[in-house]
Amino acid sequence: MNVRDPFNIRGLNRDPTANWRPKRNTTTHDTSNITTTLQNVIRTAAAETERLRDKASEVLEASTSLLPTTNTPTNTTEIRFSSEPGVGDQEEDMSSFSIPKNVPSFSNPQRQYEDRLWAAATNKNSKPGNILSGVQDIISGGNRAALPMYKDKPYMYPPGRGGYGGGGGGFRPRRKRTLGLLLLVVAGLVWWSGVFSGEQEGAVVSGWGWWGQDTGRSRANWLKRRERVVEAMELSWDAYERYAWGMDEFHPESKTGKQMVPKGLGWIIIDSLDTLMLMNLTSRLSHAREWLAKDLTWEQDEYVNTFETTIRMLGGLLSAHYLSTTFPQLAPISDDDPGKPGEDLYLEKAKDLADRLMAAFDSPSGIPYASVNLKEFKGIISHADSGASSTAETTTLQLEFKYLAKLTGEKDFWDKAEKVIQLVDDNGAQDGLVPIFIFATTGKFHGENIRLGSRGDSYYEYLIKQYLQTNKKEPIYQEMWDEALQGVRKHLITYTEPSQFTIIGERPSGLSNELSPKMDHLVCFMPGTIALAATGGLTEKEARGLPTWTDKNEADMQLARELMHTCWGMYKYMATGLAAEITYFNLPKEPLPASAPHQAPAEFDPDPEAEWRKDFDVKPQDSHNLQRPETVESLFYMWRITGEEKYRDWGWEMFKSFMNYTAVEDGGGFTSLSNANIIPPRTRDNMESFWLAETLKYFYLLFSPNDLLPLDKIVFNTEAHPFPRFDMGPLFSTGWKRKPRDAAGKIVE
Repeated sequence: MNVRDPFNIRGLNRDPTANWRPKRNTTTHDTSNITTTLQNVIRTAAAETERLRDKASEVLEASTSLLPTTNTPTNTTEIRFSSEPGVGDQEEDMSSFSIPKNVPSFSNPQRQYEDRLWAAATNKNSKPGNILSGVQDIISGGNRAALPMYKDKPYMYPPGRGGYGGGGGGFRPRRKRTLGLLLLVVAGLVWWSGVFSGEQEGAVVSGWGWWGQDTGRSRANWLKRRERVVEAMELSWDAYERYAWGMDEFHPESKTGKQMVPKGLGWIIIDSLDTLMLMNLTSRLSHAREWLAKDLTWEQDEYVNTFETTIRMLGGLLSAHYLSTTFPQLAPISDDDPGKPGEDLYLEKAKDLADRLMAAFDSPSGIPYASVNLKEFKGIISHADSGASSTAETTTLQLEFKYLAKLTGEKDFWDKAEKVIQLVDDNGAQDGLVPIFIFATTGKFHGENIRLGSRGDSYYEYLIKQYLQTNKKEPIYQEMWDEALQGVRKHLITYTEPSQFTIIGERPSGLSNELSPKMDHLVCFMPGTIALAATGGLTEKEARGLPTWTDKNEADMQLARELMHTCWGMYKYMATGLAAEITYFNLPKEPLPASAPHQAPAEFDPDPEAEWRKDFDVKPQDSHNLQRPETVESLFYMWRITGEEKYRDWGWEMFKSFMNYTAVEDGGGFTSLSNANIIPPRTRDNMESFWLAETLKYFYLLFSPNDLLPLDKIVFNTEAHPFPRFDMGPLFSTGWKRKPRDAAGKIVE
């Protein structure tokens, strides 16, 4: 077993037949090449046979997936990867694999999948120069030296027919080899004749456009990759279900769980509901709904974080309500059908929770308290940061409470959440850039620390998303976004040296003081959000055709591309290919302004001594990776908006790194890392709920057709929970106006 590359992905990135094609209408009398030619024919036939077998499996899987009873719960999930072909390349289906073990476990229920799907790699009787030498290498991925993972059945031994399995019947290698050779040669000649040239990859499944497999090799390839994401979700969920069901925390290596409050909050379960729906994992969703109905209670004498509980729990329940009512074909469950007892389960739980969270807004200023006691309906001031609340946390509640107000007709939800934005804006922050702390008692900022990382990030995200949520009927939020983005260009954008990457720095001591070259991974939400704001969720091509498109929109899209490139570099810099929590950059003594000419390298040279690596610096205390979603989130937006395939390719490479370096032995799922810059990495023994709620969801959407949750119809909250855009109607309106400001954005009294 290769513990550094347990899924053997590195050796499977090249199709052995990709560069070979037979020449037609040519003859040769060089008998010395006969063996080589036949080997090439065999290689091609083997690859084509694998492809056809995959196609048949895809048709069966796609057809059966439309039935609500097809998702049978299992104790473990096996993941299979496709190789990484380019567009139009031959596709090679990688060998099945599961989470690595040091020794076989014959009692693990996962072995039923292994026995059915595994084909091992070695035939010791093959001799060098034999015409079949290398055929098994082609089919098994080229690694005959060792059994990948802990698989223990040699290639093509059916159960009970020899090999390690024992049993009668024996194996007659000469006769079967001869027959196999003839079949492969015939298949190769048929392929050579062009019979397969008109075939298309995959089968079209009637029904939902995004669910059916589109024709064309490139699209089918991405749908296969999307299935790998589903399998990662299944493995993660099943490990949690097996070892920590109902717990708020899951530690996959120790295979234990922990509650945040005595009776639990459903932290992982609720955060994952809409992911289970999107991936059509019906039986798992049924189990989650059963827990919600029977075990979840908010009647607990415990304090919870206002922000985290809102975006994860309230947001997760509202999103589940939206998807289950708008797209009932997703993971269909009869219990939530109209008129059934569980029809409004998600909304009822959301309303109960929101009524309790509203106590946070009962502060002297209207800025919400950092925490709430769920049973007592009581807010509490922060015990840290001199009692100040986080600015981002107080201003990242609005999408959730506004949508709930729309669903219930209770205007108080809307008014309390909207009032917070007015109070923040009334502070008159310079150039739209707000300090990261604000007092709930006075409504005034605390300190001058300006950053788009932790405690500042989602304030800016929710400005533009509030504008989009109400179908662009509240221009006040677009105005605030535009002002803030201009402030980012003026004060925070600069370029590294020697390679001139674009970064967003920090001003920890205020805008008039030194720029820090520190960039949290959290900041990587910005490329996608900038592109979303520039196009409104349309494709770039569509948006450019509108009369409202300006040079500013063009410049914003360029900035989004440059920042996306830098965020991808944060992954390429690390040994595991997984970004650090914080990256520092090398800057000139006098940081360059945003208007300075610059040109970063288009590619990241893999040489450890490459010039571009001088621009990046990760300190040991910052080298952890928490399975964060911000970069894949932006890749998803950038792919949908620009249509540039490289963003999907980067996402696939990132996904493989997660599979390689965060997988846990014995069906434990996946863990965050304490150090992602060494191989093997050091692990943290913790699975974040946003691994299921955000990271895997964005991978799934990145590899999906674009009409699944189209960006011009929905908005995602900051925890990746999708809400619909809606019209405000007569009940709701923007209940405030901005105070007059000077050119610097400061309020004019």
